[in-house]
Amino acid sequence: MKIVILTGAGISAESGLHTFRADNGLWENHKVEDVCTPRALEKNPTLVYEFYNNLRRKLNSGDIHPNPAHKELARLEDHINGLDDDNNEFTLITQNVDNLHERGGSKAIIHMHGSLNSYRCTACNSVGEYMEDFTQDTSCPHCSESALRPNIVFFEEMPLMMDVIDDKLRSCDIFCSIGTSGNVYPASGFVRFAKEYGAKTIEFNLNNTLVSDFFDETIIGESSKTVKKWVDDYIQGGS
Repeated sequence: MKIVILTGAGISAESGLHTFRADNGLWENHKVEDVCTPRALEKNPTLVYEFYNNLRRKLNSGDIHPNPAHKELARLEDHINGLDDDNNEFTLITQNVDNLHERGGSKAIIHMHGSLNSYRCTACNSVGEYMEDFTQDTSCPHCSESALRPNIVFFEEMPLMMDVIDDKLRSCDIFCSIGTSGNVYPASGFVRFAKEYGAKTIEFNLNNTLVSDFFDETIIGESSKTVKKWVDDYIQGGS
């Protein structure tokens, strides 16, 4: 069995991280276009760097922890990997830029929108872990140029590893979406793509979304509870 899981801001919200965009259109009290576009980085780099530095500090403060949904997905991954069948595969695609899946025990993770705890150098194209604050004046550990930017996929930029994601969606037997709004392309189209290739599709969310009609099943409730029940049922079913 090949399972692909897509997670969004809703799963991290249960750990105390604000969802990517609140009902008022703001992200951490900022307009998205002011902190998450290439133009914003060019126009007001000080604001953009400080915005992500603040998010990184919050994530690494010791107050934010993986919740049961993160841990249940890691348990499912361990179960799938432990089965004596080469056709079994677990892939976790996340739109989130935090590290809660890693801290919850997951291993096969694709961060399609980048990661808060890392940098990208626009001079040498290196990417590396960076847990501290940095600015446009910080030197790259590899080339020493002052060309670091947050390793975040901004609006108008292409998500990471889309070729790998396409391959996973084409071949999966089950596609699950957890805590995603269905508002952000291309992730909003994953369900239709996976379903076209024969996957069973399941959605976990607090409410119906713009793409709920494309899923075979929508499970309403807090993911920390609904995902645990689904993983329990899946494992106990002997799959």
